[in-house]
Amino acid sequence: APSRAKLFPNVPNPFNPLTRIAFEMSAPGPALLEIFDTAGRRIATLLHEERSAGRHVSEWRGRDDAGRAVPSGVYFYRLKTESGVETRRMVLIR
Repeated sequence: APSRAKLFPNVPNPFNPLTRIAFEMSAPGPALLEIFDTAGRRIATLLHEERSAGRHVSEWRGRDDAGRAVPSGVYFYRLKTESGVETRRMVLIR
């Protein structure tokens, strides 16, 4: 059976100043977790590395890769693994 990855709803949502994003992998492999704005621009890369099977949690503090605070609004987080891509929506309220 192919390996599966599951992306969970972020907690809390809406959030300020920080939210946690959990995902689960059924097999070890590369994982890429990124944040995008509504225009599809990548705001931040939270994780880009090999991960073991099991549950993992990343935090996002509402900042871009340069460390700048991003404005209130809707953002999308996307998990890409060998088993596919999954995207979910979150709201930052400053």
